[in-house]
Amino acid sequence: MSRETPRWFIVARILRARGNKGEVAAEILTDFPERLARLREVFVGHADGKNEPRRLAVKSCWLSQNHRGQAVFHFVGVASISEAEKFRGLDVLLPFEQRVTLPAGRYFVSDLIGCSVFETPALPPVMSSSPCSLAEAPALLGTVRDVQFSGEEISGTPLLEVETPGGEILIPLAMDICTKIDTVARRIDVVLPDGLRDLNRE
Repeated sequence: MSRETPRWFIVARILRARGNKGEVAAEILTDFPERLARLREVFVGHADGKNEPRRLAVKSCWLSQNHRGQAVFHFVGVASISEAEKFRGLDVLLPFEQRVTLPAGRYFVSDLIGCSVFETPALPPVMSSSPCSLAEAPALLGTVRDVQFSGEEISGTPLLEVETPGGEILIPLAMDICTKIDTVARRIDVVLPDGLRDLNRE
């Protein structure tokens, strides 16, 4: 299943005006917050909105020391609280082609959501009548709806929320379970450990 490449990706969401010089506080929505301070131009709006996002030059941007997970933007031409308040609730966007290239084995959540999940047998059959034996064919399990992450104080493997005809299944995003991830083809092949389905039912 293919999909159209999006034009934008979100790096932050504007929360409110900050101070009296036209600055805005924004929630950071990127795993690479350090790049925000280097931005000289962004687009503000909604990636899936009817209106084209507005291009804005960035006068300055820095990561908040008082509010973890937030950044402060000061856009060129915005010099008052009332002007800054007009951006409340809007997203800070960058063109999709400016997205960071991830190292092998790391994926954007947005690329995983919507992928079809296929279950492959844990062990190949002892005997097979043909190379295309049904016993070897991966079976469609469901579709990734979201990805769950452990809390800041708890380390752990992210979990794929997979919507199946029998309900939701949580599948660890681990190499020995998710044996093949092809975000271009929108497909993830998994080998489910014994007892995983029972664990999900509990």
